[in-house]
Parts: sequence; structure tokens; C-alpha cells
Amino acid sequence: MGIVNVTPDSFSDGGQYGDAALAIAHCEDLLAQGADILDIGGESSRPGALSLSAEQEWARVAPVLRAALSMGVAVSLDSCKPAVMARALDLGVDILNDIHAFRSAEAMQLVSAHADVGLCAMHMRGDSSTMQQLTDYADVVDEVAAFLKSRAQALREAGVDAARIVLDPGYGFAKTTPQNFDLLARQSDLLDLGYPLLVGWSRKRSLGDVTGRAVDQRLPASLAAAMLAIARGASVLRVHDVAATVDAVKVFQAATQMGEC
Repeated sequence: MGIVNVTPDSFSDGGQYGDAALAIAHCEDLLAQGADILDIGGESSRPGALSLSAEQEWARVAPVLRAALSMGVAVSLDSCKPAVMARALDLGVDILNDIHAFRSAEAMQLVSAHADVGLCAMHMRGDSSTMQQLTDYADVVDEVAAFLKSRAQALREAGVDAARIVLDPGYGFAKTTPQNFDLLARQSDLLDLGYPLLVGWSRKRSLGDVTGRAVDQRLPASLAAAMLAIARGASVLRVHDVAATVDAVKVFQAATQMGEC
């Protein structure tokens, strides 16, 4: 899953693709690098980011979504606003990726009415302005698992087929660096929930905390985290650096297949 941030303030590439033409060119580049899914978002979710209105967010993502939908690849909308989700569904997006896990009544009504869209529900606490103060877990893995289980069950009760649901443990969202790595070490525990896992470690602050590297120097650390994530059962990797990640996955898969021979 290649990340397309149509934003001026994302933590890693804010402003690089804020213009629609640049974002569309970036979509094409990510596909050439080997992306299977384009995840397009118009509002930053970094700690401290300011919220946009639905109209502002839609103005950013609409032209990019329209272009991406003509590229012959799965297109995901990264948004937590039902009004933006509804417009994107009208365009024909394939996936809704909600960092708030469809907790609002409006979001639940919307997704229950669309039988063909894929859904990614992520764990977090609070919002972008408060989440880094909400890290008091007795056991981060158990609590993330309980939350994701409850959201998947709520979606199922709303009529959503299990095959449409993917879960995201939310690395970096309302979690300290030690908690993120504890969650990664025990990520395979989440497979007991019975749903595919999507993970996003790419360029995250925890990688910088461990390596001392600036955000634009975290590719090796991102690749290491991504390989550990798939070794522990992740099905989808949400990344900025698609080509490098594709190569790393190919090596991982070759070694895994040889080990099974």
C-alpha cells in the first residue's frame, strides 16, 4: 500500500504532494515501483495536527482520487470523516481506511450500506491533538486486541462481511516507543482475531528514537520493521518507499519459500 499524502503537514512528506498534479504523478510513480494499493489522504494524522472541515479535505483528495481510479489499481481513502467517505464511495473507491475504526454512528451507517467496499479499522485513542497523552496501558497488546475485536464485531453486527475487514494495530498512535516495539514483538497474537493485519511502520518516530535518524533517513529501519511485521503475520504494508519495500519482501518470500522446500 503506497502512501499518497495530499497534505502540507504530514510528518514525513508534508507539502511534497500537496498539489493535485504532484500527487497524481506520485500515484503513477508508486505504481511503477510496484504498489498494489494507493492510499490517498488529505488530512494529516501526525501528533498535534489540526483538523480540517470535510469540504477542505474533499477539495484536496477529490482530483487525486478521480485520477487514481483510472489507473487500474485498488484505491483506498484515508479518512475518518463520513461525509468524505460518502463522496469517495460515490466515485468508486475500493477501500475506506479509518484511523478511528468507524466508531461514529454515521460511519457505521455508511459502511453497512456498501457491500463491496473494503474496510480498514485502526486502533488509536483520542485524536491527533490528544493521543500522545493517552498511553497508559496495563498491557498494550491485550488492550489493542480487545479494541480491534470489538470494532470488528461491531462491523459484523452492522452487516459487514468478514472478508471485507482488515485490522491495523496503529503503530505510533497513542503508543510510546517501548509500547510500539512490544506490540511488534507480540503482533502475531493479533492473528487470533481472525482478520488480516495492515501495518504502518514507515518512517515512524519510534524508528528515529531507536536509531537516532531523522525522518528522511529511516529507510533501513523502516524495512527492518516491515520485515518483522510480515514475519509476525502482517498481510498489508503501508509504506512511503514502495520500491525498496517490494525488494525486501521479495527476499523475505524467497527465503521463506526455500525454508519450506
